[in-house]
Amino acid sequence: MALDVLLSQPQAGVHVYVCGPKGFMDAVLGAARGKGWPEQQLHCEFFTGEAVRPGDANSFEVQLASSGRVVRVPADQTVVQALAACGIEIQTSCEQGVCGTCLTRVLEGEPDHKDLYLTPEEHAANDQFLPCCSRAQSARLVLDL
Repeated sequence: MALDVLLSQPQAGVHVYVCGPKGFMDAVLGAARGKGWPEQQLHCEFFTGEAVRPGDANSFEVQLASSGRVVRVPADQTVVQALAACGIEIQTSCEQGVCGTCLTRVLEGEPDHKDLYLTPEEHAANDQFLPCCSRAQSARLVLDL
């Protein structure tokens, strides 16, 4: 049955769950969004994240709100790796931006979202990010750590 028929109109109490290759999931979620399904009724699970090419990355700083400590994140490291090198551990699981285990609140600055966990609305809010894969568009992020 075609996606446009299956997802013809949102229904209260009905949720859409999808997993599989990214292209397939994009097609299903895109069709649902096109028919007006609310984000809270759409659910997906990625099995792997998209690789971030080191040459595309920039260096930036993260500041820990609790102590004021500033840590430089080089272009070839994730925030999790840079913090671990300074003895600051963040709980992680997949380290690919699909599970949400390392979800961290952003108090200041603009994240560069590379994850597949947060919704488009959550990305737009810029008040949280996944330090296992995401970076910064601003020179510094102040994190709730």
